[in-house]
Amino acid sequence: MPNVSEGRDVAVIDAVGAGFASAARVVDRHQDPDHHRAVYTLAGEPGRLAEALLAGARVAVARIDLNEPRGSHPHVGALDVAPVVHFASALRGAACAEALLAADLIASELELPVFLYGVLGAGRTRAELRRGGREGLAKRLVEGELRPDFGPRQLHPTAGALLVAARGPLVAFNLELLPPADLASAKQIAALIREPGVLAAIGLTLPSRGGLAQVSMNVEDPFALPLATIVERVAEHAAVARAEIVGLVPGAALEGFPAALELAGFDPTRQVAENALTF
Repeated sequence: MPNVSEGRDVAVIDAVGAGFASAARVVDRHQDPDHHRAVYTLAGEPGRLAEALLAGARVAVARIDLNEPRGSHPHVGALDVAPVVHFASALRGAACAEALLAADLIASELELPVFLYGVLGAGRTRAELRRGGREGLAKRLVEGELRPDFGPRQLHPTAGALLVAARGPLVAFNLELLPPADLASAKQIAALIREPGVLAAIGLTLPSRGGLAQVSMNVEDPFALPLATIVERVAEHAAVARAEIVGLVPGAALEGFPAALELAGFDPTRQVAENALTF
């Protein structure tokens, strides 16, 4: 599920997607102008996904300049994260091998520093690597606090760095809040509900939605924490206007989801993992 730091220029988003599609099937694409981010879900055989990630990375590095404003979502790279996801435990080893191969190929060809996170990175998180943004990461590299797992020991001048992992399913889940909830409210709610290793959450606003506040989350274990439970927790603090799922979701995570709550643009044929993928 590669994420790129471009959510507004359709030509660039299409070109990156075409790169990924050269060696894998693009199951889903989600682009967001406020987060300034596009998230692609790719499906492919072991041995081919690394080629697809490299092909898309070539385009992202060539066409996305992080020196231009990149929106509100935390990021350190043009191709910001590239987790290889295993939906079946039997494929965990293959996913790890594919992630390491992709990291090596991208770092070698594109001279891009690559950092591993999650199991491959001894448990460190995306948030740890993104602390302080691109400037903070560059400073820690210079000071020797960090060193990339692959590639050069300095950031790419326009494309930054890449974070790579192999992991099980994660659900990117957003909840828009009704006024009078504002940015401060969203940040406070995010702080109240987040759980390290279980639920990551940030608060932001959406200019394209008239400045509505949003709690944007990554559900690290959607089998243990259904989305309906998260809706309940957020609704204890503010009225929820609508929900959004980015990419794929295991069907089990949708059990009990409130029928009255709008799930913006959701297509179960394309976005429920069991429908979109062949296991």
